[in-house]
Amino acid sequence: MIHHLSGRFVELTPTYVVVECAGVGYMVNISLHTSSALAGQTEGKVLIHAVYREDAQLLFGFSEGTERSLFVMLTSVSGVGAQTARMILSGLGPSELVEVISLGDVGALKAVKGIGAKTAQRILVDLQDKMGKDPAFGSTMGEKVSGGIKEFAGGGNTRRSDALGALCNLGFDRKRVDSVLDELASEGVDTVEEFVRAALKRL
Repeated sequence: MIHHLSGRFVELTPTYVVVECAGVGYMVNISLHTSSALAGQTEGKVLIHAVYREDAQLLFGFSEGTERSLFVMLTSVSGVGAQTARMILSGLGPSELVEVISLGDVGALKAVKGIGAKTAQRILVDLQDKMGKDPAFGSTMGEKVSGGIKEFAGGGNTRRSDALGALCNLGFDRKRVDSVLDELASEGVDTVEEFVRAALKRL
């Protein structure tokens, strides 16, 4: 089992990072939260959770232990796979998700693409129980997201392009994504994180 990777960030996008360790480049799937946390860094450590399937061996990376714990908890819920868990953490972020769970906010979870009412309720019930038994979440239940957003280098077109690539990598139709991003740009949305978070609620 891989616990973490430490090395040079060869490539960083809103949905994956390539970490070079001893000459080997590992492609690691990440959430928008982790992508934002790593922005501007050329090297560092990424916490890892490996998912092994018959047709693929996937690595998912996290900038902090809380996000990895939430990811593992989410994927333990019936009907929630690794990609869905990553999308939830991209749309909400760890601290926001903890708050949503602690408040039992079904609507916030349903706003995430692919999450229906039954799945949202199942996530809340399962994770409230798991988090209630985990002392690691004792001090974070109910906390809100704080701190600034780290931005990717480049102008507005680059940010829009990064957001487009991220959403297409998550499986959304390119034409639909283009349309939604145009709407958001006209509304004054500017950063990659704002584009992706807002788009996830409309797609």
